[in-house]
Amino acid sequence: MFPTLLASGSEGMQQLEIQVDPENGSILRSDTPLQIGCVLSGGQAAGGHNVIMGLFDMIKKLHPESRLFGFLAGPHGVYSNNYMEITPEYMNLYRNTGGFDMIRSGRHKIETPEQFASSLANAQQLDLDGLVVIGGDDSNTNACLLAEYFKKESAKCKVIGCPKTIDGDLKNEHIPVSFGFDTATKVYSEAIGNLCSDVISSKEYYHFIRLMGRSASHIALECALRTRINCVLIGEEVKAKNLTLS
Repeated sequence: MFPTLLASGSEGMQQLEIQVDPENGSILRSDTPLQIGCVLSGGQAAGGHNVIMGLFDMIKKLHPESRLFGFLAGPHGVYSNNYMEITPEYMNLYRNTGGFDMIRSGRHKIETPEQFASSLANAQQLDLDGLVVIGGDDSNTNACLLAEYFKKESAKCKVIGCPKTIDGDLKNEHIPVSFGFDTATKVYSEAIGNLCSDVISSKEYYHFIRLMGRSASHIALECALRTRINCVLIGEEVKAKNLTLS
């Protein structure tokens, strides 16, 4: 017995259910090895290596001969068939480390009919049971489109999206917080707090701090709450009310 990997489709979000031994709570082993692919997509965020580590450890628990393949340099690696097998020795080099360099990331999207077809062909060549896309809002939207394409083609491989973004804009009833957000806000808040101490000493200047977030101001608001600054400009509010800097 082994977990059934479900694709995100038009029916809405579907969950991965892992069968557990009712007597001791241990995860039941798979009768056959699992073949899983993973890809880092979009900008860097803390926790990327640990997501891959969790995947690696889990499939090895389900069956010791399971294999994990990392597609290199983002989604481009999926449709160009640029990948490597993640061995125990290679995995141990990156356990609990920061960075995004284990299999590298990229900002490509899988969007043309040829790219979708190539992605499916490469997944079938590797006999993948599942493909895990570790990325932000754009990456998970792309993962959903790929999941729907695989489902339409009756592919064995299922696509799973993992929420990784420092922007914090993937929060909903299923996802309390995305990978990367807590670390980013802690690092930013430490720097802002230090600057606040300097400002109190001089009292001669205004200091403006611009943070990541593009069209989402979750990081700015969280850092403001942690550091108690004088004023925070929320991009969404500025746009909605057509505010000027004055």
